[in-house]
Amino acid sequence: MSAATGVRHLEAARPTTPGTEPGSPATDVRGPGPAAPPRGTTYAVGRVEEVPPGEGRAFVAGGVQVAVFRLRDGSLHATQAACPHAGGPLADGQTDVDVLVCPLHLYAYRWTDGASTSGAAPIRVYPVHESGGEIVVEV
Repeated sequence: MSAATGVRHLEAARPTTPGTEPGSPATDVRGPGPAAPPRGTTYAVGRVEEVPPGEGRAFVAGGVQVAVFRLRDGSLHATQAACPHAGGPLADGQTDVDVLVCPLHLYAYRWTDGASTSGAAPIRVYPVHESGGEIVVEV
């Protein structure tokens, strides 16, 4: 972490989600970037059909990198895009009804509050819903 900026520099893993290659807006975590939007701002980030059931995809919501998941039951969940442990692409993680598992080191995080069930630092979870076929995330 840089003491001057308070920004932690992470090395991005090689994602498998299309559009999240290193250097793309969804994975570029090297610098502070633009200021975060005011809390509670909602953004339509894409169409629901862009996220197949049981998978996740990375999006940018007002300059904030998020991972959006559509579980097999149709429910939507949104988290921060990078794992706090090693910067792994959470959108490539495994999901079930209760948790998200990071693809790099298998840390598990609860959908309800982002707390780790395996002793890691928590992740940020965001309110998300569908509106007219669009995925809407509140950051």
